[in-house]
Amino acid sequence: MLTILGFAMIATFLVLIMMKKMSPIAALVLIPALFCVFVGKGAELGDYVIDGVSSLAPTAAMLMFAIVYFGVMIDVGLFDPIVRAILKFCKADPMRIVVGTALLAAIVSLDGDGSTTFMITVSAMYPLYKRLKMSLVVMTGVAAMANGVMNTLPWGGPTARAATALKVDATDIFVPMIPALAAGLLAVLVLSYVLGLRERRRLGTLTLGEVLAEEKETETVLVGAGAAAATGTGATGNASAPAAGTGGPAEGDAAEDDFRGLDPNRPTLRPKLYWFNALLTVALLTAMIMELLPIPVLFLLGAALALTVNFPHIPDQKARIAAHADNVLNVSGMVFAAAVFTGVLTGTGMVDHMANWLVDIIPAGMGPHMGLVTGLLSLPLTYFMSNDGFYFGVLPVLAEAGQAHGVSTLEIARASIVGQPLHMSSPLVPAVYVLVGMAKVEFGDHTRFVVKWAALTCLVVLGAGILFGII
Repeated sequence: MLTILGFAMIATFLVLIMMKKMSPIAALVLIPALFCVFVGKGAELGDYVIDGVSSLAPTAAMLMFAIVYFGVMIDVGLFDPIVRAILKFCKADPMRIVVGTALLAAIVSLDGDGSTTFMITVSAMYPLYKRLKMSLVVMTGVAAMANGVMNTLPWGGPTARAATALKVDATDIFVPMIPALAAGLLAVLVLSYVLGLRERRRLGTLTLGEVLAEEKETETVLVGAGAAAATGTGATGNASAPAAGTGGPAEGDAAEDDFRGLDPNRPTLRPKLYWFNALLTVALLTAMIMELLPIPVLFLLGAALALTVNFPHIPDQKARIAAHADNVLNVSGMVFAAAVFTGVLTGTGMVDHMANWLVDIIPAGMGPHMGLVTGLLSLPLTYFMSNDGFYFGVLPVLAEAGQAHGVSTLEIARASIVGQPLHMSSPLVPAVYVLVGMAKVEFGDHTRFVVKWAALTCLVVLGAGILFGII
């Protein structure tokens, strides 16, 4: 009976989430609470929730302060020179533009928010793609895959969800996976190079001056990333019109400055503190990799220091925190709501019964390879369901089944994140609609283009994980 109720609870949760009948936070709380009553353990619901909240508090703190930290870094202009350098590198060469798209998306993905990444990337690259008449689905596909690989950062979402669902440290999942994820990112760059060569053969290579000489009409392009950096909401965009010139080297050089995705005049810029912010970010990431302190502590200290130095006046600090409060509340709220789901699933014994059933139906020969099984399953499951559904509903069952065959929980957790390059193009991911909307690409066209390449990238990550002995 517990097996049936467990699968029924997960199925109910998934259906309501996919049909958008309930928000993830509401479903994570109300559905397990209802099934806890069905099981006959409603009186123990409070204990399940308190235990879950206690174990998830460090993960919620890490996400909260990581979002604030990287939001502030975008606000103050840490990534502006990187954006300008990539655009200067791209010039009007289709191959360079596609590779630059992948690099830019990967770098900006450090903030852990897909919507912001896509707004900055599309705002910066869209003018070049349009003026050169390049394929826009190449831009959306490459950006989605690069963001999918980088989305596995501990503060990006899936790694935190895996850590939350299995009650392990996000650092223990992510740090050993770095070589495999690096292989995945390299695969995206190689693919970008190949796609860029294909575009170059189709279009040829021009200078920006030649392009602008052919197209004098001013084209309005969304630069929502600048507004997101200034307001922190990531929900609105401003308009910027790249200036059209008449050709010639001087005007071509000037035109390069007009192809930018970040507002160069936003009031939150702190150019005099650029090197301080760069060194602080490098130190923070280095300390995280070396595990000098727990990740939540590192980001708490980093966010406090970044706010204090860059915005010494208290009203300015409050404004920056308020600007990023929406993202912070959504993510941290989801983590605490997950305490109810995982607490009930574990406390009632449903997950144990489901795992035993799963163990019974998996061929004996596949049991010791549950890491590989989990990695392969993560591709379709994270595409056809939300990350919440997979990590909070399915992953605990796979982990229990793996433990029965001697496969560690951490190995299952690492394998579970390999499907993210494909997941970022799922119709269940809100950020992908920001991507295709700003790029003026039909979602169906994006899907037909990206699915095969994203699946290949996932398999590269999985293969590298197995080769390096991580999975």
